[in-house]
Amino acid sequence: MKKLLYTSIFIAALISPKINAQYQPKNTSKEDLKKAQEWVDNTYKNLSQDEKLGQLFIVALYTNKGEDYINQVRNIVTNDKIGGLILMQDDAAKEINLVNEFQQTSKIPLMIGMDAEWGLFQRIARAHKFPWAMTLGAIQDKSLVYQMAAKIAEDCHRMGINWDFAPVVDVNTNPNNPIIGNRSFGSEVDNVISSALSYSNGLQDNNILAAIKHFPGHGDTSTDSHLDLPVVSHNMERLSSIELAPFKALMSEGVGGVMVAHLYVPTLESGKGIPASVSKNIITGLLKGKLGYKGLIITDALNMGAVANKYKPGELDALAFKAGNDIMLFSQGVSEGKKLIQKAIDNKEIPQSRVDESVKKILLTKYFLGLTKYTPKNPENINADLDNSSHTTLVQNLYANALTLIKDEKNLLPISGKQVYYIPLEEAPYQTFANKMGANIVIKKVNEINSIPTGSTIIVGLHKDNSTAYKPYKISDESKKVLADLTAKKQNIILNVFGSAYALKDLDISKISTVLVSYENNEDSMNATADALLGKTKIWGRLPVLVNDQLKAGMGIDLDATVTTEQNNTTSKQK
Repeated sequence: MKKLLYTSIFIAALISPKINAQYQPKNTSKEDLKKAQEWVDNTYKNLSQDEKLGQLFIVALYTNKGEDYINQVRNIVTNDKIGGLILMQDDAAKEINLVNEFQQTSKIPLMIGMDAEWGLFQRIARAHKFPWAMTLGAIQDKSLVYQMAAKIAEDCHRMGINWDFAPVVDVNTNPNNPIIGNRSFGSEVDNVISSALSYSNGLQDNNILAAIKHFPGHGDTSTDSHLDLPVVSHNMERLSSIELAPFKALMSEGVGGVMVAHLYVPTLESGKGIPASVSKNIITGLLKGKLGYKGLIITDALNMGAVANKYKPGELDALAFKAGNDIMLFSQGVSEGKKLIQKAIDNKEIPQSRVDESVKKILLTKYFLGLTKYTPKNPENINADLDNSSHTTLVQNLYANALTLIKDEKNLLPISGKQVYYIPLEEAPYQTFANKMGANIVIKKVNEINSIPTGSTIIVGLHKDNSTAYKPYKISDESKKVLADLTAKKQNIILNVFGSAYALKDLDISKISTVLVSYENNEDSMNATADALLGKTKIWGRLPVLVNDQLKAGMGIDLDATVTTEQNNTTSKQK
């Protein structure tokens, strides 16, 4: 019923008046708008055509590729007068110094972006990692997602970043999706919308631009667009109700950026094999025309295999601009792209008004982000500022609220005063969890299982490698055998998945009384899980994805906290 209702709303929106989603801070007065427009008009008037075209490009800045690479970027900033940079790996202090340098030498302030979906840790290894979107999708109190995004915004400001290329609003309906997966809030449209809106508002209310991605929807793909061109072959009704729905809902809420994917969607683009990112039908026809989007439209990275293998640098940029994009991200050929765009203008293939439109949008956004008053950032203590106790407290609270109890048929939780055994399985570290559980557990290795008395309570921890968001979630045959052996011996099992809920997809949990999903395997998630198992925090998350016919999105039961005083934890015993 919800899907039918949402489809009706979507179709109605196609014929409704256009929405103005150009980013501007809340409570902007008429006087502020007038000043902004005056700055844009005066600035634009004083730009040469070459400088105008430069505003359309963002290139990558790495600090781990050597000085020759940095000098190449320096030359592009100086000579091509580009509009911005996307910060990549990996030295925060060095990036700050370079951003300060480039901002001070640029006639027009640079837009500084970063992929920071789970915080700056996505690119800066010394920063604190925030939960992936899939974990956030399990959280019922979406104000916590807002708090997280506000903290990411704070970290962005500390670095001189103005644009977080987040959140992902793809609806992950395909468990085998190799590139979205953990980056999606889930498989349900309404949950994706509510989670992403909280995230976007947390950024934009704190003057960091958001970018919803990957339009028109990357959730049901089985190909990694970094390597090749994925195909989304759904009909219009399906696209409207699932893939496109979150974009429509969030654009109407004033999200300032939309990132267009390298996807082939035959229903939306009749030209064979034409990616959305260079499709005029999809960008100008659908996104700007039918959906009336007025904010900044940016390509996904132009070095990705889905397009880089097919088009030449520069040629790709020109095609992307012709299609309706305002900004070409991760350009591999700025000077060539500028020449080809100008040639297309001279040949009347692109009107000059397209340049005017895009550059003025870019300038207005820069004004509203405060870039006309840029203050150099201080690189001192940056690593400590991006990873401290304020991050830890917030992140562990997020993991605690995401914990999802699928079943607890024998009321084994919380664990209090019982002798409990703990068997860590799979490939990733587990010691943080064991230490936090303290004297409450006795660790047993797989070869020691027979020494556990029949009828015991056993925590089986499936600790998956979460060093990147793209690691496989599947459970090994060896772990499945251990679980089968334990259930055959009629042990009381608490199965704890420190990884994606999809790990349960082909596991038989019918004879396991208690199943808890922690979503990730890292220190913060393990500490939060231990506190919950010991009764110190409430468990009330819900599955954000359809796992299989038995485990549907929205499943989960509540378990109230039972411990009101903090207990001392000691290191667990090893036997």
